[in-house]
Amino acid sequence: MTRAGTNTAVIVGVGAHLPPNTVSNHELVERLDTTDDWIRSRTGIARRHVISPGTTTADLAVEAGGRALKSAGLDRVDAVVLATTTPDRPCPATAPEVASRLGMTGVAAFDVSAVCTGFLYGLATGAGLIAAGTAEHVLVIAAEAFTTLIDPDDRTTAPIFGDGAGAVVLRAGTPDEPGAVGRTLLGSDGENADLVAVGTRGAARRVEGPLPREERYFRMAGRQVFRHAVTRMSTVCADALAAADWTARDVDLLVAHQANGRITSAVADFVGIPPERRASNIERVGNTAGASVPILLADAAADGTLRPGHRVLLTAFGGGLTWGATTLVWPDVSPVI
Repeated sequence: MTRAGTNTAVIVGVGAHLPPNTVSNHELVERLDTTDDWIRSRTGIARRHVISPGTTTADLAVEAGGRALKSAGLDRVDAVVLATTTPDRPCPATAPEVASRLGMTGVAAFDVSAVCTGFLYGLATGAGLIAAGTAEHVLVIAAEAFTTLIDPDDRTTAPIFGDGAGAVVLRAGTPDEPGAVGRTLLGSDGENADLVAVGTRGAARRVEGPLPREERYFRMAGRQVFRHAVTRMSTVCADALAAADWTARDVDLLVAHQANGRITSAVADFVGIPPERRASNIERVGNTAGASVPILLADAAADGTLRPGHRVLLTAFGGGLTWGATTLVWPDVSPVI
């Protein structure tokens, strides 16, 4: 283990996994009484990956986690942090099963829930374990089978979400190393918890027997969420830049939660980051909730959009409400996807 208070978390591996089954806008059009143009213009999405029956969140997490470990050249870490909104069951947490399936029975493993901000909350948690001296290496995974929460006949949500997982491996290092995770700023607003929610499946709304359709599925107040997302991410991005002593001109790449193409553009415009310095994969993967940031990191590193030495600004917004941002200089790592 490491000595408390002396270590910074450094990214040394990155991986991602998308289920092979894809659903295009054209496959949704007839059922949802919409058009490809309508979906693209409002979300920026053309297709999304969807799990097959029998596939679980743990399956996605194991794939992404294993790939991140391979990228890092490791077969074991001291802790596994799994960010997910879709655990395989309410109890126990999904992370211990994921750790065991990766050959790491005995290590610390637990879930973190912050919806679409889950990866940043998990990243901050992993960094805290390293800073405290509890762990030398931490695997942070974000995995979402979000389509299991969606009403397939709801045209306001069904076109938006997809499934997938992304992961990074952290090790103890120093703040001046490439890959060192900067100060991670996080926030929440529980007064607006109902803007992004699933009505039941929790202790507050225990229902016996058949559930009303509106209680069974994920619901989102789109216009209000759009406004909160832009405001909160713009503000936390500015704060993260200030904490790093950067300006928008210093940022080589903005890696934002892929919620909606218009949201990302609005945030980037507010912060002052031009289109050529904004990473995006929402067109072909949709909104993968908490997994979207690590999936985008892996994609951008694989296609050369994200290169070693790039100064990166990460940000996300999700239900809770929750939000966060951090900065780092991208290391020389080979993603496995």
